[in-house]
Amino acid sequence: MPANLPPQYYEAEEAYRKATTPEDKMEALKTMLKEIPKHKGTEKLQADIKRRMARLREEEDKKKKSYKSTYNPFHIEKQGAGQIVLVGYPNTGKSSLVATLTRAKAKVADYPYSTALPLPGMMPYRDTWVQLVDTPPVMEDSIASELIGTIRNADALLIMIDAGSDDCLDQLEGCLNLLQDKGVIDLSEDGEIVAPIPYMVVAMKMDLPGAKENMDLIKEFNPELTIWEAATDGTGLDQLREELFEILEVIRVYGKPAGKPVDTERPFILRKGSTVLDFAETVHRDFPDKLQSALVWGSARFDGQAVPQDHVLEDGDIVELQIR
Repeated sequence: MPANLPPQYYEAEEAYRKATTPEDKMEALKTMLKEIPKHKGTEKLQADIKRRMARLREEEDKKKKSYKSTYNPFHIEKQGAGQIVLVGYPNTGKSSLVATLTRAKAKVADYPYSTALPLPGMMPYRDTWVQLVDTPPVMEDSIASELIGTIRNADALLIMIDAGSDDCLDQLEGCLNLLQDKGVIDLSEDGEIVAPIPYMVVAMKMDLPGAKENMDLIKEFNPELTIWEAATDGTGLDQLREELFEILEVIRVYGKPAGKPVDTERPFILRKGSTVLDFAETVHRDFPDKLQSALVWGSARFDGQAVPQDHVLEDGDIVELQIR
C-alpha cells in the first residue's frame, strides 16, 4: 500500500535533517508523526519515527543523569520492560491499582494526599516486569514542579479517574489539559496523541452507583480514548496486565546462542518495529559490524529461517545471531 505522504510531512522531514539540537529534532519528529497518514502502508514508518523519538528521549535522560548532582526524591530509576506513571486527582485509585498489580506496599487510604512522593512497584508480566509508579495527586491547574520531570520521563502514562464520582469528567479533562499545558502530551484536534508518551485512561470504582452513567457520558464526549474499567474489589485489574504491556509498545525477543538452548528467562526488550540489526546492537554494540546472518523462530515463514538484517521482529521471537 503506498504511503501517500503529504507535503507537510516532507517539510518536517527536511527540518529534521537540518536540526542541530535535540529539541528541534523532537519537534520535527512530532510534526512528521502528526502529518503521516495512519494506515497499514505507513506502519513501519510510524514505528521508525516513534523509535527515533524514544532514542532522543533516552539520550536526554542520560544527559540529565550525568549532570545530576543533588538527590531528587521525585526521580524514579527505570526498571523492567518499561515505566508507567500513574496520574490522577486525589482518591482516584492510583495506590489501589499499584498495590493490586505489584508487590509495592502502597499506602491505600480513603482520604486525599496519602501519597507524598512517587512510589514504584514491579508488575510481573509473563517472563518480564513492568514498572508502575504511584504519584502524589494532581489538581486542575496544579501539579508539583518536581513531579513534571517524573511524568515526562515515563514510557507511558495511566490517567486515573473515579468513575463513581460526579466529577469524573472534570477529572479526566483536568488531567488532559494539565498534561498538555506542561508539554507532556500533545493532542491533535481529533484527540489523537502525537507526542512520544502514549497513555490510556483507567476508570476505577465502576461498581459504585452512577458509575456506568458517568462512563457513558465520558465516552460520548471522548470517543477516541482507550478506557479500562475496574471495580472497587479489583475486578478487571488482572486482565489489565496485558494492556499495560501493550501500551509500552515494546516486544520481548529471546536470544539463542549457536548450538545452545534458547534463554527463556531473560528476554531482551526492544521497541516495536525493531529489526534483527537492532537486536544485534542490543546484545552487543560490536555485533552489528560482525553480523553475517540471523535465524528466527516466530515471525519468520518457518522456524529457524535465515532472515535479512532489516527483518522486523515480533513479540516472542527467538533469534540466533551468526557472528563472524
